[in-house]
Amino acid sequence: MAAHRKPRRRSAGGNTARTAWTIALAGAATATGFDGTGHAEPQLTPAQVKAKVDKLYQEAEAATEKYNGAKEQADAGRQRIRNLQDQAARKTEKLNAAREALGSMAAAQYRDGGLDPALQLALSEDPDRYLDGAEFAERAGNRQASSVASVRKQLREIEQLRGAAQVELTSLKSRQAELKRHKKTITGKLDSARDLLTRLTAEEQARLDDRATRSSTGARSALASPGSAAAQAPNARAAAAVSYAYAKLGSPYVWGATGPNAFDCSGLTQAAYREAGVSLPRTTYAQIDAGRRVSRSELRPGDLVFFYSGISHVGLYIGNGQMIHAPNPSAPVRVAPLDEMPFAGATRVA
Repeated sequence: MAAHRKPRRRSAGGNTARTAWTIALAGAATATGFDGTGHAEPQLTPAQVKAKVDKLYQEAEAATEKYNGAKEQADAGRQRIRNLQDQAARKTEKLNAAREALGSMAAAQYRDGGLDPALQLALSEDPDRYLDGAEFAERAGNRQASSVASVRKQLREIEQLRGAAQVELTSLKSRQAELKRHKKTITGKLDSARDLLTRLTAEEQARLDDRATRSSTGARSALASPGSAAAQAPNARAAAAVSYAYAKLGSPYVWGATGPNAFDCSGLTQAAYREAGVSLPRTTYAQIDAGRRVSRSELRPGDLVFFYSGISHVGLYIGNGQMIHAPNPSAPVRVAPLDEMPFAGATRVA
């Protein structure tokens, strides 16, 4: 007779453990598929790295122009606050003097105001002289009323100035927060670009640098001399700006810089025209509206040339389809062809 055995019960704990282990494996596989930590990132070619880096630089420059605009507005706001504070201080000083005069007047009235005017007239040894004095007192009273009205007006003006200063201060804090956001964006983009470049071997980096150098040198060799380019400018101010740009070739790119030893793109054009006696706005998107628009076929040395749909880059045209510009942190101020970037428009400011 066959022995009857009770079926073995599965261990609930063991089953749970196996299930948990299976889920953990599935989760690990899923996580690896999504975040890429389990697989090496695909190796980018030098050309792909350059394309990504160029895009990051262009995005950083767009953020730089927003930073420049916010900084310009913040600086103007600080100046307005200083002006309002100066006005309030001057009016407060004037108000204090008026208050002192009113105090003296009130004290004199208190000392002389113990007797009724009719009794003072009756007791006066010289009624004519007293009447003359009473007339003066009436005029003084009128002046006092005018002084009180003046003090009240000055108080209102000071309060208005303080209110305006508070509004400017609130706006300034908003601009400062905006500056902080743009700065974070810029540094993040530039850090990402540097990280990408470190993936290249020294030989690959050298090839990219050599290619950029040859492009810049070739563009420069195709140019006329600085004097000749300036001579083709439409006027003396444009010629002076061109000469300044030539003199700054090789200067480093530093975002937010306006010279004299380092520049970003709009900082270079602003500095060039400042040297020529022309005041330009700080940002690319403001500079494009600072003069008369010209077509590409009408370009003359000294014209400002703009790039990208967001008007995020600017250079100074110097003739023969070439410009001088401050490209990005990987390259100094240099000569480049207009076709190096998507052309967006041009402006003649002088």
